[in-house]
Amino acid sequence: VPSVKPGYLRPLVPEQAPEKAEPWTAVMADIERVVMSGVTHWHSPRFHAYFPTANSYPAIVADMLSGAIACIGFTWIASPACTELEVVMLDWLGQMLGLPESFLARSGGEAGGVIQGTASEATLVALLGAKARTMQRVKEQHPEWTETDILSKLVGYCSKQAHSSVERAGLLGGVKLRGLQPDATRRLRGDTVREAIEEDIRNGLIPFYVVATLGTTSSCAFDALDEISAVCSSMDVWLHVDAAYAGSAFICPEYRYLMKGVENADSFNFNPHKWLLVNFDCSAMWLKQPRWIVDAFNVDPLYLKHDQQGSAPDYRHWQIPLGRRFRALKLWFVLRLYGVENLQKHIRKHIALAHLFERLCGADERFEIYEEVTMGLVCFRLKGGNEQNEELLRRINGRGKIHLVPSKIDDIYFLRLAICSRFTEES
Repeated sequence: VPSVKPGYLRPLVPEQAPEKAEPWTAVMADIERVVMSGVTHWHSPRFHAYFPTANSYPAIVADMLSGAIACIGFTWIASPACTELEVVMLDWLGQMLGLPESFLARSGGEAGGVIQGTASEATLVALLGAKARTMQRVKEQHPEWTETDILSKLVGYCSKQAHSSVERAGLLGGVKLRGLQPDATRRLRGDTVREAIEEDIRNGLIPFYVVATLGTTSSCAFDALDEISAVCSSMDVWLHVDAAYAGSAFICPEYRYLMKGVENADSFNFNPHKWLLVNFDCSAMWLKQPRWIVDAFNVDPLYLKHDQQGSAPDYRHWQIPLGRRFRALKLWFVLRLYGVENLQKHIRKHIALAHLFERLCGADERFEIYEEVTMGLVCFRLKGGNEQNEELLRRINGRGKIHLVPSKIDDIYFLRLAICSRFTEES
């Protein structure tokens, strides 16, 4: 972490843009002086904060190519390769994870994948699709109700341990979202969801959306997807699965038990840009019925119409912005230049390192493990009060050598050590 203070940069650059062109050497010299002096090094082997952000040479080269081709792929005709490679890459990726065929474009139906910018976007897109689907269903049942009547009754659900972006999606989508209490192991259970839905129906509300998290941000807990998906199926409520960090591990068959029940979900999302060596931004989302999102987002001015409409997805209808970069190139390069086997090795190495750190903590009687270690995250603390642990974190981060962030669940403060960099070693 750099030692700079807020506002450090302004004095290092001139007050205005230069009138005359500067030499390339001057610009490059300033990268070191102005930029690198204020960069937090996410790819340092000692960076253990948040979750990983992925990077690799194949991804960087593909990103440069994407920048050089410089197309904006909002419709098929705007750059056919941009759309078609994305359709195929999301099928490749879906098969690597063991996603059911019902999510893949190759199944021949309307389903398929799309690259979003972030998991927060995917959560919002799924919420808007769920909202559109429920609005139409309720309008058919109650033609006398106005849109405002229906909107005020809609309610969605997630675990209290879900990422803050889920709550934010509710705010942006203009609907109520309820945070539900997970069990003692921080997992949201099916019974809890069922009780909340039944209670709200009794109170005249309309449940429409549930987010199940696989790998929560605080402690990498996994909601009971098989239980929750059974409830959502029986109640006809849209289920979105947010596996932003942990989803990458499903390329290893031994971790797929954690996504049991995914076949009943309506949408599924994870971030190859976290843990699968594809640099930011590349958030993979699959939809069983994209028509709800397409209909919710569809504005079709004449200048965006083309002769091939309907025979390939126009991805502008699958996302919030209209414009989109050629991000499928990054996936294609990474999947080919690493191969599934090396990507699996990368994931397994990180998880093995996390278990090593877990053993080191277990061997020292001053420390305790706060949460079961499943992926590349270890939650640990000094036995004793929160203040002691806050002081420990201050000392660790104060040295500037290692970077950690804390979290707090049920008023217990703990430290998170995430294995982030592909350069991290046992030593």
